Amino acid sequence: MSDTITTEAATDAPSHGVLLSDAASAKVASLLEQEGRDDLRLRLAVQPGGCSGLIYQLYFDERLLDGDATAEFDGVEVVVDKMSVPYLDGATIDFEDTIQKQGFTIDNPNAQGSCACGDSFH
Repeated sequence: MSDTITTEAATDAPSHGVLLSDAASAKVASLLEQEGRDDLRLRLAVQPGGCSGLIYQLYFDERLLDGDATAEFDGVEVVVDKMSVPYLDGATIDFEDTIQKQGFTIDNPNAQGSCACGDSFH
């Protein structure tokens, strides 16, 4: 069974090219339900740091900042700040739950290389 990726752009803010897989969308919705919050968004950003130059930040955020780009996936809003949009265009957030690995992954076609730990890229 493969994940399909769909997007609906928000009408009041610019959109971005980040995609959220069905598995990741379901996991985020489950986490939000556990928290009992319906005012949180999933924020993806890049920050300077790590051994390759940039690191990913993936967290829940209640804020919507000026210039944020948004997209909605099955009721889950994904937000990317305007400075991170060019680094993340075409990236896919997925969620793996296997015996070997559990957690969110980011497949970013803009990353030219990454470090051995997989947490930073350039």
